[in-house]
Amino acid sequence: MDQHIAEAIGRPDLIRLDDRLVCLRFETMKVVSALAAVRHLLDTGVVRRGDTLLDSSSGIYAYALALACHRHGLHCHVVGSTTVDKTLRTQLAVLGATLEQMDPCDDLKLDQKRRVERIHEILVAHPEYHWMRQYHDDIHYLGYRAIADRIREETGTDRLTVVGGVGSGASTGALTRYLRAPSGKVSGNGPNDGATDVELVGVQPYGSLTFGAQHTSDPEIIIAGIGSSIPFGNVSHELYDTLHWISFDAALSGAVDLLRRHAVFAGLSTGAAYLAARHEHERAPERTVLFIAPDTGHRYTDTVYARHREATPLSHLAPRDIADQAELALPWSRMPWNRTPTPPLTA
Repeated sequence: MDQHIAEAIGRPDLIRLDDRLVCLRFETMKVVSALAAVRHLLDTGVVRRGDTLLDSSSGIYAYALALACHRHGLHCHVVGSTTVDKTLRTQLAVLGATLEQMDPCDDLKLDQKRRVERIHEILVAHPEYHWMRQYHDDIHYLGYRAIADRIREETGTDRLTVVGGVGSGASTGALTRYLRAPSGKVSGNGPNDGATDVELVGVQPYGSLTFGAQHTSDPEIIIAGIGSSIPFGNVSHELYDTLHWISFDAALSGAVDLLRRHAVFAGLSTGAAYLAARHEHERAPERTVLFIAPDTGHRYTDTVYARHREATPLSHLAPRDIADQAELALPWSRMPWNRTPTPPLTA
């Protein structure tokens, strides 16, 4: 029996959608990393009950950290993106978390820059706060070990392709390291290639710096949480085999098709991952393709699902295969990454 709701919320479902196409579906994925990270900090004496944990978030991590703090008797202070909606603001308030939300802004780079600046201001005023650094501290990898073990048991790691939004790098990076390592034993910071055949496909929005697409833009909106305008230390570029850049409109079509075809109600980043996963499955039908669905679709009801009649049939969508980022074009581009350690410089 679970001792706290966070443990239940963080436990994912493995759903077989089609032959060799699997969905790893979370209610709120980052609860997994937040719980394990907070437990580690408590166990090692870095923080104690009653301390305040601080971080920046575009949404999901704010809720996850608030739940982890509630579970372990800690205070939570979040500097939130403009994308934090009314439902989440209300939940955070009732859970006792402090939320400072940035003013409305269409510029992802400016939004993230202002959040980081505010974090530093808070630390000057409250040096006793512990900054969780979800984008840079690899303690956020720890919670995914048990999930990797379950994937190994239920799907195997022979000819497995993992597909997911890159974001902070923790979920795709951790799962792949644990799955590639013999018996999930990870050491060092390399790609951890064991005897298993595990490929990693990352999904990015246009405009994201992480893999060199900052010179592009999406006329709709940035898909929050899967890209970045600043470097993230938790992204291990050398783990990724392939990259997909997917626009808002294409991700919307993926999300709507996933609900219509498979009854899975999930967020916009899931729609993008599903689109990429279907394509990778068609390219290599002999491989099992598992894609990550990090949250439910509730906060996308008005922005995505209310527009379901605008969705393009997936049979009409295909990626543009490119050799470098200079060739990026909406609505969907695909490029081999080949486990390159760092992104090449782009104009």
